[in-house]
Amino acid sequence: MEATNLADLYGTPLLDWGRIRSRLDQGLSQAPETGGPNRHTCWLATINRDASPHVTGVGALWADDAFWFETGEGTRKARNLAADPRCVLSVASHDFDLVVEGEAHKVSDPSTVAAMAERWAAAGWPARVDDTGLALTAEYSAPSAGPPPWHVYRLAPRTATALLTVEPGGATRWSF
Repeated sequence: MEATNLADLYGTPLLDWGRIRSRLDQGLSQAPETGGPNRHTCWLATINRDASPHVTGVGALWADDAFWFETGEGTRKARNLAADPRCVLSVASHDFDLVVEGEAHKVSDPSTVAAMAERWAAAGWPARVDDTGLALTAEYSAPSAGPPPWHVYRLAPRTATALLTVEPGGATRWSF
């Protein structure tokens, strides 16, 4: 991993990825009054066919050094990722703002899909694996996810940039 101090001109220290990762490992709830300015909302940016950006909120989880999200195959984000898996996910926590760049790929391993369903259920969304074993279903999801089934995607960071929003401040970009 290579780290670059983006706020060196202000004399702020290089941020420690371990601190960022530790906070992500604790989870970033999307329930009101739990973080960010009021809650944590993850924003996913994908690339449209005409190369313009498409940004939408997603219910992402951090697990096993990656962000995970779900969506239906008919959604614009799913179609965009099928054509070009490059994307960006951003989130604001109390201590830092984070932008992760990488590629998101649909998960095709039934045991991984089941494990992620369990994680989402533990976080409060009653997701379960559907009859195919390759997607999720539930009584509800975000309208932007489209109708079920919802496929699980994994976004492993290629680069991450964090801006510390508490003392001593700072900004660092990591390349993995």
